[in-house]
Amino acid sequence: MAKSQDTAFFGHPAGLSTLFFTEMWERFSFYGLRPLLILFMSAALADRGFGFDRSQASAIVGIYAASVYLASLPGGWIADRWLGLRQGVFVGAVLITLGHICVGLSGFAGDGTAGKVTFFAGLALIVCGTGLLKPNISALVGELYPDGGARRDAGFSIYYMGINTGAFFGQLATGILGEQVGWHYGFGAAGVGMLFGLLWFRLSAPKTLGTLGTDIVRDPDPAVQAKREGTVKMVVAGGVLAILAVFALAAAGTFTLDPQKIGANMTGVLVGMAVVFFGYVFLAGGITANERKRVALILVLFVFAAIFWSAFEQAPTSLNLFARDFTDRAVGSFEIPSSWFQSVNSGFIILCAPMAAAVWVAMARRGVDIPSAVKFALGLALAGVGFALMIVAANKVVASGGTVRVSPWWLVASYFFQTIGELCLSPVGLSSMTKLSPRKYVGQMMGIWFLASAVGNLIAGLVGGHVDPNKLEQMPQLFTTTTLFLFASAVGLGLLAIPIKRMIDGAGGESGKYSPG
Repeated sequence: MAKSQDTAFFGHPAGLSTLFFTEMWERFSFYGLRPLLILFMSAALADRGFGFDRSQASAIVGIYAASVYLASLPGGWIADRWLGLRQGVFVGAVLITLGHICVGLSGFAGDGTAGKVTFFAGLALIVCGTGLLKPNISALVGELYPDGGARRDAGFSIYYMGINTGAFFGQLATGILGEQVGWHYGFGAAGVGMLFGLLWFRLSAPKTLGTLGTDIVRDPDPAVQAKREGTVKMVVAGGVLAILAVFALAAAGTFTLDPQKIGANMTGVLVGMAVVFFGYVFLAGGITANERKRVALILVLFVFAAIFWSAFEQAPTSLNLFARDFTDRAVGSFEIPSSWFQSVNSGFIILCAPMAAAVWVAMARRGVDIPSAVKFALGLALAGVGFALMIVAANKVVASGGTVRVSPWWLVASYFFQTIGELCLSPVGLSSMTKLSPRKYVGQMMGIWFLASAVGNLIAGLVGGHVDPNKLEQMPQLFTTTTLFLFASAVGLGLLAIPIKRMIDGAGGESGKYSPG
């Protein structure tokens, strides 16, 4: 039976079950580890942490998350040119598992240089592995449905539920172990989850995926193909040597890495890359006048998406610290682990995503077509409401001199509005990249979407450490600045929505149909 006609997994190809559970366990490990990072790195040495300054620890989390997004670009390229989709996913899973083992075992190396090198080497392995696994496992989901259509969209919806299921339970499991038993038990639980994903993929892929994703598109000329693969191997080897050199020099004390400076410089570089890319596409990309209008809208969405993610991705940093230090987490004799609040977003996604999709479909059936810019503006405004609530909560803490812990419902309500904002913006952004992009730039525009997420994560990391019991005045300032940026962006984009719609209508609308130049 053709894979596209297979209905073994809830009416979908059996291969979807393999990819669903592999990605579920990978997200269990990724999101299970992420909220523990800033808590562990900022914990005092007496509490078996690294004792880093909060701003430094937050910047490291931002750099780590941004690097994961950026690694998807070379990860897809390596699979396309050398490994193939299937081998890319497998090698990625192996690297992620090894990374979690390093992070988990770093505790046995102590809190000195050896422990830090082992810990950060583990994070580097996770970044490289995720860069290989994430884009290629998503591509494999698409390969299950060569005919496309609504069945493919439904398949991706099921796959998306796997992502959020893993994220939800991962943070619950690692949170209670990491915070109440020992940091490295939490790290270890995340690693065990990834090991389950690796074993599941290795054992079930041959039976459910057949030959899907086992080969690459090869050049008819074997010599050209060999040269192409040789180039990829050389780049990979160079990258590995560069990473090893940085670790060796840092461990030897040759230089000191400043996470704040690295994060700031990375932000500048990534923004510069976006400017150069859009400049090239506009000036020398060989696109038509109508396509330029579409690319202009993509540029606008890129800017506002980066602003949204710079707020939203404060969840593992500033909001995580707020949960630990300023939230009343006692339920009888039990204290809720602060990282459990990170699961609230995934829980709301699981509950609300089907309803959000139904709302958009129902409005479309009634002929109500809301432009992408308006949906983006709505997403920004809703996230702004979420952070406005945190201003009130922060001021309650400051007014008490830091002695009062506020109700956990402040964080839950904030995450609710942020999640609804995410549902207005994130799926729309992904869809817009494919609908609006000139055909020859679709893949690169998807990379630009991930670049916006990377920039947002970096900014969130740079500001996310400003939640500190010793510097209470910083906290309301951070949440107020974030709120104002979100609301100002929502208003600005809302005002631009009408001229943008007129421009796009003149270019053939947002239906994805391209009119001649």
